[in-house]
Amino acid sequence: MKIGIFIGRFQPFHNAHLKDVRDVLKEVDILHIGIGSAQEKGTEENPFSFGERKEMIAHALKEAKIKGCRFFPVHDVGDDELWANEIERKLHIKNRRSEVTIFSGNDWTLECFKKKGFAVKKIKLVDDMSGTIIRGLMKENKEWASMVPKAVETYIKNKRADESESKGSKN
Repeated sequence: MKIGIFIGRFQPFHNAHLKDVRDVLKEVDILHIGIGSAQEKGTEENPFSFGERKEMIAHALKEAKIKGCRFFPVHDVGDDELWANEIERKLHIKNRRSEVTIFSGNDWTLECFKKKGFAVKKIKLVDDMSGTIIRGLMKENKEWASMVPKAVETYIKNKRADESESKGSKN
């Protein structure tokens, strides 16, 4: 059985991520999606919590009729080796390295696992598609929705409406 691990922050999950998931699933039987900086939320760089990101990704995959994915949190620990060891432990893959490929667009992530003897594959990044760009467009109230799956757009817009409502009821 071929196992893939796709690690990213997904702040938010966008169309290039969805394409990556589709492409990776052509190569593996099971895909574990590691949601990075899982302890972060409510900041400019990490506005969405682990739970929110997991939910938006699950909705996007369901909408796209994609199965075979599992989710897990990846916390920042400040040490490359400890970070990679923690992922190995969570997924019980230490003795299954020959069955596992790590997918990421982040060179640092790939290097952490390459040092441990895992097969790694760099995901091709799309120049005009990144969470940073999307968050910037959202902040400036510019068009961003076309860059994310419809399910993610709906999730984010509903979340914003709920937040506006709760702020309004406090006044």
